[in-house]
Amino acid sequence: MSGPARGPEPGTSRAPTQGEGELLSSLSFDASGLIPAIVQDVEDGTVLMLAWMDLEAVRRTLTTGRTWFWSRSRKEYWCKGETSGDRQWVRSVSYDCDGDVLLVRVVQEGRGACHTGMRSCFYRELDVVSVEPDR
Repeated sequence: MSGPARGPEPGTSRAPTQGEGELLSSLSFDASGLIPAIVQDVEDGTVLMLAWMDLEAVRRTLTTGRTWFWSRSRKEYWCKGETSGDRQWVRSVSYDCDGDVLLVRVVQEGRGACHTGMRSCFYRELDVVSVEPDR
């Protein structure tokens, strides 16, 4: 990478709306101040990736319309696609019943979401025994 991702360009972010403020207060962050964010293609439902957000990354995502994450290894914010060109345009953000997981629905631009060049980070599968449910 060519250095840390910059914050939103001046004039492109906005203050969270009342609804967004309520959302932020409804979220449950872990002991490190992070919440997992599942990113899904809004057009076909493909799960593209999972990354981590802190409160500031959530705010940036809500106010810029782009996905922002906290890199646990690099200890910096990153906006998906700033380096690769594989940008994500946010269409909605939901949270689960416990408030401890986000679902971010996006329009994926470019080759895909995975740093390996694959469309989805979930392209490898484990063998599993398939069992039919009791009826």
